Amino acid sequence: MKTAISSGLMTCPNCAAVWRDAADGEPCGRCGTRLHSRKRESLARTWALLIAACIMYVPANLLPVMITKSFFGTQYDTILSGVIYFWVSGAWGLAAIVFIASFLVPLFKLAVLFLLVFLAQRRSDWRQPERARLYHIIEVIGRWSMLDVFVVSLLTGLVQIQGFAQITAGVGIAAFGSVVVLTMLASRSFDPRLTWDSHETATTPLGHEKISEPQA
Repeated sequence: MKTAISSGLMTCPNCAAVWRDAADGEPCGRCGTRLHSRKRESLARTWALLIAACIMYVPANLLPVMITKSFFGTQYDTILSGVIYFWVSGAWGLAAIVFIASFLVPLFKLAVLFLLVFLAQRRSDWRQPERARLYHIIEVIGRWSMLDVFVVSLLTGLVQIQGFAQITAGVGIAAFGSVVVLTMLASRSFDPRLTWDSHETATTPLGHEKISEPQA
């Protein structure tokens, strides 16, 4: 399989100009941004962010995300307890949305990123087109993981009836928000072009010829 790096092509990450036979680290002739055939330290950064996201995923699901104080006492709700409450109350659609967006989607992103990074580090050529599609999927669905944060923020602002009911955000919402942000940063740190680097891909640096004009 012919790749851009094997063809001597390099794209500027800032202005998207394509250069032929540019040296790694050489400035772009259009905007001056340093050119790199791959994101620098992509795998190391992605691994670090993924491990941090996995650590925060535990308190995000165990600690309360919402605290409700009323005449009847104080109620602490986690993500899953909220899903159970909606389900028992008959709001099955809302329970399904919260469960998918707040529990399954972050777990799915973590699993997919671990798979992509692990296979890229091994320079595996296993199902490369499918892996590329998976990366684009997690890029699209990443922002929808913030559903719980939006709901709690909205309720905290609306339900503030002094002496009757008061809703505040719990510690779990900060952990959950951290998971979402860390997974989004991990997906941004991962270089999807590594998916196409197999054992047979040439890894020698590009030549140090002068940067050519952008290709049409």
